[in-house]
Amino acid sequence: MSKSFFERVNKNPIIAAVKDVDNFDLALTSSCEIIFLLTGSIFNLKHLVEKGSQANKGVYVHLDLLEGFSRDFTSLKFINEQIKPEGIITTKPSLVKKAGEMNIFTIQRLFIFDSLSLKTAIDSIRSTKLDAIEILPGIMPRIIQRIIEETKIPLIAGGLIETKEDVIQTLKAGAIGVSTSNQEIWNL
Repeated sequence: MSKSFFERVNKNPIIAAVKDVDNFDLALTSSCEIIFLLTGSIFNLKHLVEKGSQANKGVYVHLDLLEGFSRDFTSLKFINEQIKPEGIITTKPSLVKKAGEMNIFTIQRLFIFDSLSLKTAIDSIRSTKLDAIEILPGIMPRIIQRIIEETKIPLIAGGLIETKEDVIQTLKAGAIGVSTSNQEIWNL
């Protein structure tokens, strides 16, 4: 039986965010339990997910960044049934809703750049059924605390996580994990 997202992130809160397929093998050999796959195509996605599973890594695919798939419910169903990642990441509330109906572990990625985007993000979180959220940039401890207090949804912080101190401050603020493409952080 595979480990749940929360078991994995509890064991190691650092998540390997892979933006280039050439770095996937580095993520597989890292101490990270979870890989956020921010790349892939109709030609290699199944192979990457299977390879991650064989390495005992939880692979979560970012639907919005895949090549060759449309951003609709049919693609979501195909990815879930044929490719079988441990979960999905998306910025699209309509896909979050449909994934929830299909019992797919869902992480909604939200970009926070001003007070309006913060309010919109909190409203969106409250109106959808999701398992976790990821906010970018992830180096905003006060905002992390506010979102957690207002939504009670597990939060992952990503973007601009560059140092061990960034990781520590983000986790102290209440994030359950940090996603980073910085390979130096993957083995902290």
